[in-house]
Amino acid sequence: MAGKDRSLIAVIGDEDSVTGLLLAGVGHIDNKQRSNFLVVDAKTPVEKIEQTFADFTKRKDIAIILITQAVADDIRPMIDDHSEAFPTVLEIPSKDHPYDPAKDSVLKRIQRLFGEA
Repeated sequence: MAGKDRSLIAVIGDEDSVTGLLLAGVGHIDNKQRSNFLVVDAKTPVEKIEQTFADFTKRKDIAIILITQAVADDIRPMIDDHSEAFPTVLEIPSKDHPYDPAKDSVLKRIQRLFGEA
């Protein structure tokens, strides 16, 4: 099984979204002091978001990356280029930005697969 060692959910998003998921028990810091979350605010450089996303996609302990859709829009080319099964990237809504299915990369792939796009 390809993802048997992957047990973590990573989170990239605004403070409220990340905090809620951390309170639900998603947070983890490994023995190398690497966390599985990034809180993004207006001062967070896009390069930091891109680097964190790239790091999460390379880690062998992460099964799913949850990213708020507003943050995903900031790194849309990277999100759209990610084609590996693991870690799976799922876009989620945030308190201030409702979910827009037209932007969701996973939904776009499914629509292409079924010839709907």
